[in-house]
Amino acid sequence: MSDTKLDKIDINILAQLQRNGRITNTNLAEAVALSASPCLTRMKRLEKLGYIVSYHAYIAMEKLGETCMIFTEVTLGDHHREEFLRFEKNISTIDEVIECHLVSGGYDYLLKFVTRGIAHYQELMEEVLEKEFGIEKYFSYVVLKSPVVRRHYPLQSLFKIDH
Repeated sequence: MSDTKLDKIDINILAQLQRNGRITNTNLAEAVALSASPCLTRMKRLEKLGYIVSYHAYIAMEKLGETCMIFTEVTLGDHHREEFLRFEKNISTIDEVIECHLVSGGYDYLLKFVTRGIAHYQELMEEVLEKEFGIEKYFSYVVLKSPVVRRHYPLQSLFKIDH
């Protein structure tokens, strides 16, 4: 993390870009109330400082075919540091695991899978258990509907800047 202080305009640039990474510099400048040249300079600075990591395309998965999203709570059998590292290294090799979070509470990890269906998910879990990733138990939650999915963070709410 950089010691560079961001101002309200920087946060606004980041907010605009995460909603539309393909926005033209002219439209971005207009949206953040800057002229084009200073806006581009700020954007390049934010990239160089590592605030902007990459630009992505969001794919309409439903157009490609049926998929199944499953959240899985995982509890490890051993809670030594090496076991957490081993689990994280191994679980990161499974492409269908699109998120992995170490959490506090009643279990150790929350995983988010996207699979072709329940049978595909079960095959993956059987492989994971056979490979001995250190899992003591797991619970699966099949997503039936996702009424709210945001692909951007509420930067202006999270990082209120007065100057």
